[in-house]
Amino acid sequence: MTQVAEPEAKRWVGGGILRKEDPELLTGQGRYVDDIALPGMLWLSFVRSPVAHATIANLDTAAAKQLPGVVAVFTGQELAEEWAAAMPCAWQIANRTLPEEPTDDARIPDHWPVAKDRVNFMGEIVAVVVADSREHAADAIEAVEVDYDELPVVTDMMDALEDSSPVIHDALGSNKAYTWGLSNGDVDRVFAEAPVVVRQRYYHPRLIPNAIEPRGVVVQPIPAQGEYTIWSATQIPHILKLLLALTLNISEAKVRVIAPEVGGGFGSKLNVYAEECIALAVARRLGMPIKWTEERSEGYLATIHGRDVIQDMEVAATEEGKTLGFRVKLYADFGAYLQLVTPGIPILGAWLYHGVYDAQAYGFEATGVFTNKTPTDAYRGAGRPEATYAVERIMDALAHRVGKDPAEIREMNFIPPFDEAREVASGLSFDSGNYHATMEKAKRLVGYDEVRREQQANDGRRDGKLLGVGFSTYIEMCGLAPSQVLAALKYAAGGWEAATIRCHPTGKVTVITGTSPHGQGHVTTWSQIAADALGVDPDDVDVLHGDTAVSALGMDSYGSRSASVGGEALYQAAEKIRAKARTIAAHELEVAEEDLEWKDGKFQVTGAPDRAKTIPEVAFTAWTAHALPAEVEPGLEATAVYDPPNFTFPSGAHVCVVEVDPDTGSTRIDRYVAVDDCGTVINPMIVDGQVMGGVAQGIAEALYEEALYDENGTLLTGNMATYRIPSAAELPGFTLDREVTPSTTNNLGIKGIGEAGTIAAPPAVLNAVADALRFVGVEFIDLPASAERVWRAVQEAKGAAPRDRVVEGGGTGAASMTPEAEGGVA
Repeated sequence: MTQVAEPEAKRWVGGGILRKEDPELLTGQGRYVDDIALPGMLWLSFVRSPVAHATIANLDTAAAKQLPGVVAVFTGQELAEEWAAAMPCAWQIANRTLPEEPTDDARIPDHWPVAKDRVNFMGEIVAVVVADSREHAADAIEAVEVDYDELPVVTDMMDALEDSSPVIHDALGSNKAYTWGLSNGDVDRVFAEAPVVVRQRYYHPRLIPNAIEPRGVVVQPIPAQGEYTIWSATQIPHILKLLLALTLNISEAKVRVIAPEVGGGFGSKLNVYAEECIALAVARRLGMPIKWTEERSEGYLATIHGRDVIQDMEVAATEEGKTLGFRVKLYADFGAYLQLVTPGIPILGAWLYHGVYDAQAYGFEATGVFTNKTPTDAYRGAGRPEATYAVERIMDALAHRVGKDPAEIREMNFIPPFDEAREVASGLSFDSGNYHATMEKAKRLVGYDEVRREQQANDGRRDGKLLGVGFSTYIEMCGLAPSQVLAALKYAAGGWEAATIRCHPTGKVTVITGTSPHGQGHVTTWSQIAADALGVDPDDVDVLHGDTAVSALGMDSYGSRSASVGGEALYQAAEKIRAKARTIAAHELEVAEEDLEWKDGKFQVTGAPDRAKTIPEVAFTAWTAHALPAEVEPGLEATAVYDPPNFTFPSGAHVCVVEVDPDTGSTRIDRYVAVDDCGTVINPMIVDGQVMGGVAQGIAEALYEEALYDENGTLLTGNMATYRIPSAAELPGFTLDREVTPSTTNNLGIKGIGEAGTIAAPPAVLNAVADALRFVGVEFIDLPASAERVWRAVQEAKGAAPRDRVVEGGGTGAASMTPEAEGGVA
């Protein structure tokens, strides 16, 4: 970690200045991909398979080619020569069974942008229409005739692992992608000897991302130079540039990617998609600008899905409830193909299935499975929500088993407070934390003791409703990640980030960042960091991002890495600026460098504060170069590339109080308290916004959202009418607070906040619902706790036969997901 030369006064970091990005967006001046129109531009539309598994028997494009405005229609065979490689998978996890090293190569099926002879999920592209307008392109896809010879379909991940299951990819020989595990301590002995072992099976449903702005891409070719400018609604312009160049065998120097306003992503735009590859291929073939904008229902089929994980979770403990060991075996439904980082998503939670709790032993095993569904990939939290859900649910089950309050069971097992990195049960080193402090503040803010007294006094009811309270004392692993760690995990890229600072002779500052925001407020927060480091006003700092021609170095935005890695890179670039500025200032002031101190945003002579130089003054001197010290180059500019030495570990305590109507199954959130520790806070208003948005997403996950397929692989929840997304009317107000334990990983002490709410909220809400339902004899409820599912659970607890459903929830292996008796003892 770089040592700070001198402490500086924080004038801007920590202040809630208004977002610099917002005036442009609020006045309709933001420019999104769909706003881009180029002379001679052609539109793409895609023929997508209506079946989940089939060979393409015949594909006739003749009629479509005759329709008005149609320029071309391409099949997968006709575009095959465009691809130098199949669609990229950057995280090629191989088998690793405990305690062995990898035994097999990664099993990556070929995934072509346009299917050549076989489709493996509903929505896979089988033909491409190019027309002079969006409407003509959409009309023409109806005229493309495709005959499918349907094949057996498998949509249940547990069925897919059976020897008798249809195999999706013949070349692989089975539907198992890998089994990967790790352990720390004598896991088998601890579980064999533990007085209490609690086991439960949890299902984390498949989720469908819903960014405000759908995906889109525009490609402008310059045929004479073989150059291409690509506008894409992407989180990863730098990664997209590299992988498009590799996939289509184009010199990377000839590709420019621009991410304009993106309109939300949360992982759904952390990918290289077929549509982007096709747009570039068609632009190259026709020599014309090409555009595609996603329809919302199209996105439900073609944008990645998230979660879809079964988790067999165990905790070993003493009779008093002191945790001794944690162990999990999970199964992840990857869908039909491996997208950019699909195999690595379960691994992102692999070290976190003990949460913030002490233990002697730890075991993890994940099995990835292919099914005939839309591929899954990173979705807000990516592996961490799954881990947190399992840990926080099993801690409540343990409390129930040993007869202790859920708050007490957590407090007695917390890792003690620490402000230097310490090793935990899984073998990781957490950077810092005080889990007792966040818990105590959350209990006080929610009025925990009062809620419990009200429950006890009224047989668990309030005005006829069942009253429940639930906790989630979460930990997450962010700042993704040290490059050498990523190499050991077979991730193809590094975890570094870059930043450049230019100090202009006018006194203004330009910051160029390799991170690529999609709503997080980087322009504002980066301005605050730079302003403090350089002694200028945030309004005098311009932040450039999202254009590979402007920002040549970058690893983009995902995994709550932007501030802790990109912000630290910016800080280190500022340190370089100050080091050079000190040399120039000392020369101008005719003193030794050690006689200068950085104070109040300027270099001043110790003991003579009236003799001082600001960074803008030094920048002008550096520009004129009239009187620079020997061997000092003109100009004041610096670049830093920062590779973090460790992850960061945000944490917190979220508490939810609910009222459940036993007659209808509906749940109302009475109050929600979130106390988070994201390390140093750069802008509290932005942090609050990230938490509120994340919690809203987590509540939706807990009570409403679930992607469902039928046995034929048809997506039944293919639009907003069938896939439930709550509005503001269904969400409560939030009470937010913070504790601050600065990270020991970076100079700024930043941990990250973008995914915290989505990680913490689902178990807090489900634990609250489960707590309420215990008063009517319901022993277990899983995600999502929809009104129908809760009502059915209440009826079953009463001994009444619940009414049949048209579509049963639980998506994957619902019948096999009945948990073992809660509190079961080994």
